[in-house]
Amino acid sequence: MIAFVSGQVAAAGPDGAVIDVRGVGYAVQCTPATLAGLRVGDQARVPTSLVVREDSLTLFGFADDDERTVFELLQTASGVGPRLALAMLAVHTPDALRHAVAAEDLAALTRVPGIGKKGAQRIVLELKDRLGGPVGDGAPATRAAGPAQAWRAQVQAGLINLGWSAKDADAAVEAVAADLDGGETPPVAALLKSALRKLSG
Repeated sequence: MIAFVSGQVAAAGPDGAVIDVRGVGYAVQCTPATLAGLRVGDQARVPTSLVVREDSLTLFGFADDDERTVFELLQTASGVGPRLALAMLAVHTPDALRHAVAAEDLAALTRVPGIGKKGAQRIVLELKDRLGGPVGDGAPATRAAGPAQAWRAQVQAGLINLGWSAKDADAAVEAVAADLDGGETPPVAALLKSALRKLSG
Protein backbone atom coordinates (compact mmCIF):
# COMPACT_ATOMS: atom_id res chain seq x y z
CA MET A 1 0.00 0.00 0.00
CA ILE A 2 1.12 3.56 -0.73
CA ALA A 3 0.40 5.33 2.56
CA PHE A 4 1.24 8.84 1.32
CA VAL A 5 2.97 10.75 -1.44
CA SER A 6 5.22 13.71 -0.74
CA GLY A 7 6.52 16.13 -3.35
CA GLN A 8 5.70 19.17 -5.45
CA VAL A 9 2.16 19.68 -6.71
CA ALA A 10 2.61 19.55 -10.50
CA ALA A 11 -1.05 19.98 -11.46
CA ALA A 12 -4.50 20.29 -9.90
CA GLY A 13 -7.87 19.86 -11.61
CA PRO A 14 -11.51 19.59 -10.56
CA ASP A 15 -11.23 16.02 -9.26
CA GLY A 16 -7.55 15.30 -8.72
CA ALA A 17 -3.94 16.40 -8.60
CA VAL A 18 -0.54 15.24 -9.79
CA ILE A 19 2.23 15.07 -7.18
CA ASP A 20 5.81 15.02 -8.51
CA VAL A 21 7.72 12.57 -6.32
CA ARG A 22 11.38 12.75 -7.38
CA GLY A 23 10.53 12.92 -11.07
CA VAL A 24 7.56 10.53 -11.03
CA GLY A 25 4.12 12.10 -11.31
CA TYR A 26 1.49 10.37 -9.16
CA ALA A 27 -2.10 11.07 -10.25
CA VAL A 28 -4.20 11.30 -7.09
CA GLN A 29 -7.99 11.55 -7.06
CA CYS A 30 -9.13 13.84 -4.25
CA THR A 31 -12.11 15.42 -2.55
CA PRO A 32 -12.70 19.17 -3.06
CA ALA A 33 -11.55 19.80 0.52
CA THR A 34 -8.22 18.13 -0.20
CA LEU A 35 -7.80 19.93 -3.53
CA ALA A 36 -8.48 23.27 -1.85
CA GLY A 37 -5.32 22.74 0.19
CA LEU A 38 -3.10 21.88 -2.79
CA ARG A 39 -1.43 24.67 -4.70
CA VAL A 40 0.56 24.08 -7.91
CA GLY A 41 4.26 24.56 -7.22
CA ASP A 42 3.99 23.96 -3.46
CA GLN A 43 5.37 21.00 -1.58
CA ALA A 44 2.67 18.70 -0.22
CA ARG A 45 2.32 15.50 1.76
CA VAL A 46 -0.91 13.74 0.83
CA PRO A 47 -2.15 10.64 2.71
CA THR A 48 -3.29 8.10 0.12
CA SER A 49 -5.17 4.87 -0.37
CA LEU A 50 -4.38 2.61 -3.33
CA VAL A 51 -7.39 0.82 -4.83
CA VAL A 52 -6.43 -2.19 -6.96
CA ARG A 53 -8.75 -3.54 -9.65
CA GLU A 54 -8.14 -6.08 -12.41
CA ASP A 55 -7.74 -3.35 -14.99
CA SER A 56 -6.55 -0.39 -12.93
CA LEU A 57 -4.55 0.99 -10.01
CA THR A 58 -6.12 4.16 -8.63
CA LEU A 59 -4.57 6.36 -5.97
CA PHE A 60 -6.96 8.39 -3.82
CA GLY A 61 -5.65 11.33 -1.79
CA PHE A 62 -6.93 12.96 1.38
CA ALA A 63 -6.58 16.07 3.50
CA ASP A 64 -5.42 14.02 6.49
CA ASP A 65 -5.07 10.48 7.86
CA ASP A 66 -8.53 10.59 9.43
CA GLU A 67 -10.19 11.26 6.07
CA ARG A 68 -8.28 8.32 4.57
CA THR A 69 -9.31 6.03 7.45
CA VAL A 70 -12.98 6.94 7.00
CA PHE A 71 -12.69 6.42 3.21
CA GLU A 72 -11.40 2.89 3.79
CA LEU A 73 -14.02 2.11 6.47
CA LEU A 74 -16.85 3.30 4.23
CA GLN A 75 -15.88 0.71 1.64
CA THR A 76 -16.48 -2.11 4.13
CA ALA A 77 -20.23 -1.46 3.75
CA SER A 78 -22.07 -3.44 1.08
CA GLY A 79 -22.41 -1.52 -2.17
CA VAL A 80 -19.93 1.22 -1.26
CA GLY A 81 -16.98 1.36 -3.63
CA PRO A 82 -14.17 3.92 -3.78
CA ARG A 83 -16.09 6.36 -6.03
CA LEU A 84 -19.09 6.44 -3.72
CA ALA A 85 -16.87 6.69 -0.63
CA LEU A 86 -15.09 9.67 -2.22
CA ALA A 87 -18.45 11.28 -3.08
CA MET A 88 -19.53 10.84 0.56
CA LEU A 89 -16.39 12.66 1.71
CA ALA A 90 -16.97 15.36 -0.91
CA VAL A 91 -20.37 16.11 0.62
CA HIS A 92 -19.59 15.47 4.31
CA THR A 93 -16.52 15.80 6.54
CA PRO A 94 -15.41 12.60 8.33
CA ASP A 95 -17.00 13.79 11.57
CA ALA A 96 -20.24 14.73 9.80
CA LEU A 97 -20.38 11.18 8.43
CA ARG A 98 -19.70 9.73 11.87
CA HIS A 99 -22.48 11.85 13.31
CA ALA A 100 -24.92 10.94 10.51
CA VAL A 101 -24.28 7.22 10.97
CA ALA A 102 -24.39 7.36 14.77
CA ALA A 103 -27.63 9.39 14.74
CA GLU A 104 -29.12 7.31 11.91
CA ASP A 105 -29.57 10.54 9.94
CA LEU A 106 -30.73 9.06 6.63
CA ALA A 107 -31.51 12.51 5.20
CA ALA A 108 -27.85 13.54 5.54
CA LEU A 109 -26.64 10.34 3.89
CA THR A 110 -29.07 10.56 0.98
CA ARG A 111 -27.68 14.01 0.10
CA VAL A 112 -24.82 12.07 -1.49
CA PRO A 113 -25.55 11.25 -5.15
CA GLY A 114 -25.89 7.49 -5.57
CA ILE A 115 -27.25 6.84 -2.07
CA GLY A 116 -30.98 6.19 -1.72
CA LYS A 117 -32.95 5.53 1.44
CA LYS A 118 -32.27 1.77 1.40
CA GLY A 119 -28.58 2.33 0.77
CA ALA A 120 -28.44 4.82 3.65
CA GLN A 121 -30.16 2.33 5.95
CA ARG A 122 -27.65 -0.36 4.97
CA ILE A 123 -24.71 1.99 5.59
CA VAL A 124 -26.04 2.87 9.06
CA LEU A 125 -26.61 -0.79 9.91
CA GLU A 126 -23.19 -1.94 8.75
CA LEU A 127 -21.02 0.99 9.86
CA LYS A 128 -22.59 2.14 13.13
CA ASP A 129 -20.13 0.15 15.24
CA ARG A 130 -17.12 0.73 12.95
CA LEU A 131 -16.96 4.48 12.36
CA GLY A 132 -17.18 5.50 16.02
CA GLY A 133 -18.11 8.96 17.26
CA PRO A 134 -16.88 12.38 16.04
CA VAL A 135 -13.26 13.12 16.94
CA GLY A 136 -13.06 16.86 16.19
CA ASP A 137 -14.50 19.51 13.90
CA GLY A 138 -13.33 17.53 10.87
CA ALA A 139 -12.92 20.67 8.74
CA PRO A 140 -9.72 20.63 6.69
CA ALA A 141 -8.02 23.98 6.26
CA THR A 142 -8.21 25.56 2.83
CA ARG A 143 -5.98 28.12 1.24
CA ALA A 144 -6.12 30.26 -1.85
CA ALA A 145 -4.67 29.23 -5.17
CA GLY A 146 -4.27 31.10 -8.42
CA PRO A 147 -7.27 32.05 -10.55
CA ALA A 148 -8.60 29.24 -12.71
CA GLN A 149 -9.51 29.56 -16.36
CA ALA A 150 -12.73 28.04 -17.66
CA TRP A 151 -13.78 27.22 -14.13
CA ARG A 152 -17.39 26.63 -15.12
CA ALA A 153 -16.55 23.63 -17.30
CA GLN A 154 -14.15 22.24 -14.68
CA VAL A 155 -16.67 22.54 -11.83
CA GLN A 156 -19.42 21.04 -13.98
CA ALA A 157 -17.17 18.10 -14.92
CA GLY A 158 -16.24 17.59 -11.27
CA LEU A 159 -19.91 17.49 -10.22
CA ILE A 160 -20.82 15.04 -12.98
CA ASN A 161 -17.86 12.82 -11.97
CA LEU A 162 -19.25 12.80 -8.42
CA GLY A 163 -22.62 11.55 -9.66
CA TRP A 164 -24.84 14.59 -10.22
CA SER A 165 -26.78 15.01 -13.45
CA ALA A 166 -25.69 17.56 -16.05
CA LYS A 167 -28.85 19.57 -15.31
CA ASP A 168 -28.11 19.73 -11.57
CA ALA A 169 -24.47 20.55 -12.27
CA ASP A 170 -25.46 23.43 -14.58
CA ALA A 171 -27.82 24.85 -11.97
CA ALA A 172 -25.16 24.67 -9.25
CA VAL A 173 -22.55 26.34 -11.49
CA GLU A 174 -24.97 29.18 -12.26
CA ALA A 175 -25.73 29.61 -8.55
CA VAL A 176 -22.02 29.78 -7.71
CA ALA A 177 -21.41 32.25 -10.56
CA ALA A 178 -24.18 34.49 -9.19
CA ASP A 179 -22.40 34.60 -5.82
CA LEU A 180 -19.09 35.81 -7.28
CA ASP A 181 -18.62 39.54 -6.76
CA GLY A 182 -16.51 40.10 -9.86
CA GLY A 183 -13.23 40.12 -7.94
CA GLU A 184 -10.51 37.51 -8.13
CA THR A 185 -11.92 34.09 -9.05
CA PRO A 186 -11.41 31.54 -6.26
CA PRO A 187 -9.58 28.28 -7.06
CA VAL A 188 -11.61 25.60 -8.85
CA ALA A 189 -11.57 23.35 -5.76
CA ALA A 190 -13.19 26.10 -3.67
CA LEU A 191 -15.77 26.75 -6.38
CA LEU A 192 -16.53 23.02 -6.56
CA LYS A 193 -17.00 22.97 -2.80
CA SER A 194 -19.45 25.89 -3.05
CA ALA A 195 -21.38 24.06 -5.76
CA LEU A 196 -21.55 20.93 -3.60
CA ARG A 197 -22.93 22.98 -0.70
CA LYS A 198 -25.67 24.35 -2.96
CA LEU A 199 -26.60 20.88 -4.20
CA SER A 200 -26.60 19.43 -0.67
CA GLY A 201 -28.31 22.30 1.09
